[in-house]
Amino acid sequence: MRIKQFMIGIALVGSLTAAAQQRPYYTQYIMNNYIINPAVAGIENYWDVKASHRLQWVGLQDAPVTTYLTIHGPLKKSDYDDRGSATSFRASGQNPRGEAYWRDYTAPDPHHGVGFTMLNDKTGPLNRFAMYGTYSYHLSLSPTTSLAAGASVGFTNMSLDASKLNFGGTTVDPAVAGSGVINRIKPDISAGLWLYSRNYFVGVAAQQIIPQQIAFSDNTVYLQNGKLLPHLFVSAGYRMQLSDDISLLPSMLLRYISPLPLGFDLNTKVQYQDLLWAGASYRYQDGFAAMVGLNLNRNINIGYSYDVQTSNLNTVSRGTHEILIGFLLGNKYGDWCPRNLW
Repeated sequence: MRIKQFMIGIALVGSLTAAAQQRPYYTQYIMNNYIINPAVAGIENYWDVKASHRLQWVGLQDAPVTTYLTIHGPLKKSDYDDRGSATSFRASGQNPRGEAYWRDYTAPDPHHGVGFTMLNDKTGPLNRFAMYGTYSYHLSLSPTTSLAAGASVGFTNMSLDASKLNFGGTTVDPAVAGSGVINRIKPDISAGLWLYSRNYFVGVAAQQIIPQQIAFSDNTVYLQNGKLLPHLFVSAGYRMQLSDDISLLPSMLLRYISPLPLGFDLNTKVQYQDLLWAGASYRYQDGFAAMVGLNLNRNINIGYSYDVQTSNLNTVSRGTHEILIGFLLGNKYGDWCPRNLW
């Protein structure tokens, strides 16, 4: 019994402290930067709803499965930028998001934003369910540049399903398997800054700010010295107008979780008018991804990505699938795509 307890502790401590994935990966975060940085809340003149489902490392037993729902928008639309022009009018042969549109871009008026996140991330016997509320404030620094600051506060419920513990062929003690699901609830805080203009954005965010010990125990199964570690993110992107119809949007994301090495993503997105886009992503020492998306109308957009691993996981994994569906609620100007998050 004591040996089995020790094995459980070692395995789970490793998953909580040594693995790089205490927080889930997202391939299409470039379509929903709010999932990384709470300062983005309320950046547009409508309520932005996103739902995502990610099947990671398909073919590998008990691989991560991540699902989330986010919603954010301006606290009061009367306080929000009321100078923009509609892009829903689609004159024949003209791009409503062409060069003329961006020449006339103006930063939104100072305003408040709020948001909500619900997330579930499951890997083997471990499951993480989290809910957060967000507040942000957007301040105009110049006619075309704004700075936003935001914070998310909520809770994380870490649960261990003892019936799914795997001892590598060793018979599981019935007392361990009968422990059921053990839950541990912890407070969670994230904060961020987001500098944005018509041609670029730069963001800094910290998730899981408060380092915390986590332990599972019911007198049969126990885990000691597990830690929830802070995650730091730095993101940046630039918009280049290749023609009146086509724009190129390169971006990058740095992530740091002590004591792990620095990780980064490189992304490129090509957009045709405000109708459809395609992109590619490279994640350092992990793999590549292809992405495609379509704005169906002024209220609905969809995106899909497929990741291929370049690590040893590619021998057992058939890749990673991620689908993202977005809804634009209260879209006052009928925008077919975001004005400040491109």
